Amino acid sequence: MGAVVKILTIEDEMAVRRSLVAHLEDLEYDYIEASSGREGIALFDETKPDLVLCDLRLPGMDGLDVLSTLAERSPDTPIIIVSGANQVADAIQALKRGAWDYITKPIVDFQILDTAIERALNRARLIQENRAYQKHLETLNIELSVALGQLREDEEAARALQSSLLPPPRARFGDYEFRRQLFPSLLLSGDFVDYFPIGDHEVGFYIADISGHGAASAFVTVMLKTLFEKHLDAFQRDQEDIIRQPGEMLDHLNRALYLSPIEKYLTIFYGVLDLREQRLRFCSGGQFPYPMLFSNEGISTLTSHDKPVGLFEDSIFMQHEIDFTPVKQMLMISDGILELFPRDSARRRTEWLLQMVADGSPEIDDLIERFNIEGLDEIPDDIAFLSIVHGGNDE
Repeated sequence: MGAVVKILTIEDEMAVRRSLVAHLEDLEYDYIEASSGREGIALFDETKPDLVLCDLRLPGMDGLDVLSTLAERSPDTPIIIVSGANQVADAIQALKRGAWDYITKPIVDFQILDTAIERALNRARLIQENRAYQKHLETLNIELSVALGQLREDEEAARALQSSLLPPPRARFGDYEFRRQLFPSLLLSGDFVDYFPIGDHEVGFYIADISGHGAASAFVTVMLKTLFEKHLDAFQRDQEDIIRQPGEMLDHLNRALYLSPIEKYLTIFYGVLDLREQRLRFCSGGQFPYPMLFSNEGISTLTSHDKPVGLFEDSIFMQHEIDFTPVKQMLMISDGILELFPRDSARRRTEWLLQMVADGSPEIDDLIERFNIEGLDEIPDDIAFLSIVHGGNDE
């Protein structure tokens, strides 16, 4: 439950004031009453309300002066002016001085007041969230700039750092075993995978491919890990559940990457597996090849056509949900695997990949051997494997 919203009402007419606070009480808002401008300012300083309802015509200190004072002291606190029907010019002046909205009295339809309050509170919340998010990004950019410098100074140390960010090669969550393997084309990898528990019955996992190669791309993997851990920590503190919603998570990631000074983008598949209900929520940000699902019915793919993350500020990422009960294994491979096939269209190489996977065991170790990845003199592009096996066991 969030904190109760506190509203300060500054109104000299007792009947109007009592009507307002009675309505606020019905809506379960906390309320503070003031019958004059000076009393209202004093109560504002003392109680720090979330929103102010202020009459324009007040004894002693005019409502416009009260508005100017409050707006100067706390520009992020929404102030709604309550004015008479014949005070439209004053209401316009109030908007110029910092009022967020105005309503006319007598208030015949309180739904108008409710809408104005809700709209103002939502706007105030968004301003606060954006300011906090911008501050977080500034801090993150400083930390990441330092990390990038360290990566460039010592790539061997950077490789050890990047390896330390990866999850264990195998991890069991309930009836599912998660497995991963990475093969960088250079010392550092622009591919990244992770899996982690969310609460007591869900697991988050993702496979990501950052544009380019080398230190700069590896640096983005650090940023990626940091952002996911930030939202996971916020969930564990009961502050938010964005980490549980792949669509929202990719929205936040897209904004962070787009606003960062690093000219990089990435493709990513992020899923949240509900172990109890055996349901999979997922969102893809341009990830290709598509994830493969193995069941008694054969092989299918989770096809999606969403844009990569970090390319466009206004990208919209669609969240999907499927029944995971029939799935025996889910396999994700980054697009570096396609470079091992002869040059042809992406569609043709994807068909070859599906055929090669279908011709034998889909286990990661078997695929690595089948593709002879460890026997290659040079890997043309980073290759990442992420697999979820139902009923798998540690060897």
